Parts: sequence; C-alpha cells; structure tokens
Amino acid sequence: MITQPIGETPEKTQEAVLLYLKRQGELTVSDLCELLGITSMAVRRHLAHLQKEGLVESRIIRQERGRPTYHYKLADKAEALFPSGGSTLAVDLLEAVFETSGHKGVMELLTIRNQKRIARFRERFEGKNIGQRVEEISRIFSEDGYMTDWEAIEDGNYIIYQRHCAVHDMANQFRQLCSMEPMMIQELLGVKVTREKYILRNDPLCAYVVHVNEAADLNAFELPES
Repeated sequence: MITQPIGETPEKTQEAVLLYLKRQGELTVSDLCELLGITSMAVRRHLAHLQKEGLVESRIIRQERGRPTYHYKLADKAEALFPSGGSTLAVDLLEAVFETSGHKGVMELLTIRNQKRIARFRERFEGKNIGQRVEEISRIFSEDGYMTDWEAIEDGNYIIYQRHCAVHDMANQFRQLCSMEPMMIQELLGVKVTREKYILRNDPLCAYVVHVNEAADLNAFELPES
C-alpha cells in the first residue's frame, strides 16, 4: 500500500506508474511497458494492485478493428499522494474569512495575495521575450508543485500544462483559487490567456492557451459575487 507522498523520482515501480499517469493523463499497458521498461504481465500486475487500492481507474476504448483497448488514469483518491500546496492553516483562514465576509471576502483576500506574488515575481520577467516568459511562468508553477510544462503550437501561440493541482482539495472548497492562477499568468505575460482544460471539471490536467497577439483580459477569470 502506498501511503507516502510521491516525488519527482519515485523509488518503487507502482509509484512510477502513478507518476506517469499523473503527468500524461491516460495511458495503455503498452505505453507503460515502454515508459517503465518492463513486461506487459508486470504492468498488468501493478495496475491490478493499484486498482484494488482505488488509486487507478480504467475505461475501454473500442476500435473499428481488433480488440478494445483499456486506458488507465488516476482515481481521485490518488491526488492525496502528490505534493499539496494547501495546509490546514490556509483552509482555516479561508473558512474564517468566508464566515465573516462571504465569497467576496475570500476573493478579496486571495486577490491581495495574488498581487503580492505578482510583484515578487515580476523582475524574473524583465527583458524576456514571450517564449522566455512562458518558460519562466511554467518554472514558477513547477516550483510550487504544479508539475508544469509548456509547448509552442503551430499558430504561434503557446500552451501551458499543469499536470497536478497543488491546491486540489482546497480549490474544491474555494473555487476562487482557480481564478488566481490565470490572472497571474496574464499579468506576468502581458497577453490574453484562456483556460482550455480544467482538473476540477474532470479533465486530466489544467491547460492554458497563451494568445501572443491579444491583449490581456484581466476580468476574464473573475467569479461572480455570491
């Protein structure tokens, strides 16, 4: 049974399976054989054990020809095994603010914190072109435990991928947190950002498209007051 947090360099094969599923979303037995360098029988044995523990789920993809293929992904239970940026203190503070000032108070507090972070990071973006800025913002989120990477796409724009939500449990309770990340990305990149994938909508990752030729829309991710 896996009980310890999984880091970037797992020591056990089953931890490596979970890390690859976290990074890549869904994988087949064949994919995992190639990544791990072990036999399909060994991969199936590890997957069966992880499914029994409730850490991995599977679905069948039917092909026009040949046998259907099983695709494996992390179950919600597995999220607790990855580094979390949330803490009991942070949740307690947000709950206290919510009790006294409601959703508006929570949003105001998170916005103040976000602006402080933006001010602290801004010098890391000085003198850099848009590609370098995308790389830098990805590095910042990786430092915070978000397993972030990026790629340039054919239309000249970029996509930023967050393969782990470092505040997953807290964001489930306070969705205002989910507006802070794209707001910070937009302010530090200086261009428009749109969210295309969202973990809390059952996507395997969060993904943001960076529109290099469009001005930032700093109101795009504000939540309505409740």
